[in-house]
Amino acid sequence: MERLNRIAILDDYQGVALSLADWASLGVPVDVFRDTVTDPDALAARLLPYGAVVIMRERTPFPRALIERLPNLRLLVTTGHRNASVDAAALKERGVTFCGTESLGSPTAELAWGLILSLLRRIPDQDRALREGHWQTAVGEGVEGRALGVIGLGRLGSRVARVARAFDMRVLAWSQNLTEEAAAAVGATRVGKDVLLRDADVVTIHLVLSERSRHTVGAAELALMKRTAVLVNTSRAPIVDTAALAAALREGRIAGAALDVYDLEPLPAGAPILSAPNTVLTPHLGYVTRQNYARMYGGAVEAIRGWMEGKPVRVIG
Repeated sequence: MERLNRIAILDDYQGVALSLADWASLGVPVDVFRDTVTDPDALAARLLPYGAVVIMRERTPFPRALIERLPNLRLLVTTGHRNASVDAAALKERGVTFCGTESLGSPTAELAWGLILSLLRRIPDQDRALREGHWQTAVGEGVEGRALGVIGLGRLGSRVARVARAFDMRVLAWSQNLTEEAAAAVGATRVGKDVLLRDADVVTIHLVLSERSRHTVGAAELALMKRTAVLVNTSRAPIVDTAALAAALREGRIAGAALDVYDLEPLPAGAPILSAPNTVLTPHLGYVTRQNYARMYGGAVEAIRGWMEGKPVRVIG
């Protein structure tokens, strides 16, 4: 039986981690931190005592420089199946087990549709106007008969595509390895990226972030979109060139954007995208539901228990 001195849970913004899993069953003291520490020295000092750390997605990166300053670390658990902000090779070199948990795909797909409808029907604007004493100050756009362009037709993109078919939308899809058969299975048509960008009324991003997918949508791609089209990103911010997107919005070259992800999170005050027109912005809520948190934190407890008991865990890297 492996023993741990203490467990740290990082970035529990809403203060719910302890209520959503049976941490007491581990018999190890657990400390919860609700803030994100970005200063390397302060973060290393905070984490130095802990044998196990649980991180929520990419909220706190774990680069080699941090890992090398944590000699007591023996186990790192990330919620979800992968975490690009963790240097898995550095953990392996130091003999630290790195594992992940199960997560639900439905919350992000649901939020994507919430953002699409909020943006097209001007729901945040109209809510604000109504509270200020105004009645019907704008005309929204419908989705029936329009074209949805899905960039990345994997687990999440496929969910979004199936909902679009229920709205009687035409669905176009592109990713580098997408086949016609896979697209047809969810009611989509595989097209080239340029065709998707030119024809879609709504472009929604569902790629996994990698060096290959970084800036998949940049200035040149935004220039292909209709002036009446909108862009939605619930995946990862660097897949879209944020500066080019903000410029396209300010110049009216696309009709709007809805974003849940940002190059720097939490998004700092004064970030240019905050003042860009025709936007709906949410603070990376794609995976943030009580059901998904319970799955993730419950999985973290099981991973720690399995590691302590010498049982197989979902090792990453």
